[in-house]
Amino acid sequence: MTVSIAHLGPSGTYTEVAALAYGKSLTQNTGEESMLCPCSSISQTLWTVAKGDANLGVVPVENSIEGSVSMTLDTLWQIGSLQIQQALVLPIAHALISQAQNLEQIQVVYSHPQALAQCQGWLEKFLPNVPLIAKNSTTEALQFVKDEANIAAIASLRAAELYQLPVLRHPINDYPDNCTRFWVLSLEPSGPGKYTSLGFSVPANVPGALAKPLAIFADRGINLSRIESRPSKRSLGDYLFFMDLEADSHDQSLQSALAELKSFTETLKIFGSYTILNLN
Repeated sequence: MTVSIAHLGPSGTYTEVAALAYGKSLTQNTGEESMLCPCSSISQTLWTVAKGDANLGVVPVENSIEGSVSMTLDTLWQIGSLQIQQALVLPIAHALISQAQNLEQIQVVYSHPQALAQCQGWLEKFLPNVPLIAKNSTTEALQFVKDEANIAAIASLRAAELYQLPVLRHPINDYPDNCTRFWVLSLEPSGPGKYTSLGFSVPANVPGALAKPLAIFADRGINLSRIESRPSKRSLGDYLFFMDLEADSHDQSLQSALAELKSFTETLKIFGSYTILNLN
C-alpha cells in the first residue's frame, strides 16, 4: 500500500521537508511507501484529508518565534473530524534568494507571512524600505525571482537548490534556534501518546468560564504545555480555546478530566494523542 501525504506546496516548502521525513520514518517503521500530494494552502491540505483524497496531511501548527499558525487551528476546528497521529519538530533556517548582486538592488521581498515575520528584525535592519509581499508558501514566492534581478524571496536552501536560484544571504531568521512544529493528521483515531491536544468553546459572558476548565487539570496534576484563544467568528469577544496537555487521552485520569470538562464547555473537540518526533 502507498500512503498519500498532503502538504503545502509547491515543492521546496518546509512542510514538504517535514512530510518527506515523516514518509521516510513511515517506511522504516511499517514498510509502507509514501507519495506526496502538494496543496495550494494549509486549509486545502486539511480538507484534502477530510474528504478522503489523501491518507495523511502534514501542516504547521506552531513556530518558536511567531507562535501558532492560525489557519491550521481554525480549519482543524471547522472540520472537526481529523485526528493527530504524530507531531514533528523541524529546525528552520531562512535564506534570502535573489538574482541581485547586492542588497541595494532589491526592491521587493516575497515570502509566506510566517517566514516574513520570522525574519522581521533582519529585514528592518538590512532592507528597511523594501515592500514585503505575502504569498501562500515560501516556494511560491520563488517564481518572481527567476526573471527579475531586483526581486528577492525568503525560502530554504533546499528550495534555492531545487529551483537553481542564487542565495544572497543565509541564515536571516532573527533567532538561531528557530523551529516549527507540525502535526500529521488523518481520519483514523489517534493512538497513545505523551501529549493530547483539544479545543473547546465556553458560554459567553459567564464569570469563571475559563477558570473552571483550567482547575480541572490543575486538580489532577495534569500539566498544560500550551493554551491560547482564537476568535470564534460568531461575535466580537467570543473565543475558542486550544490546549496541549502533557498526558495521554487513553489514561483514566485524563478521561475523567475530559468527562468533567465537557460539562463546562459548549463544544469540546479532542484532536488526539501523539508523540513528538524531532527532525534533523
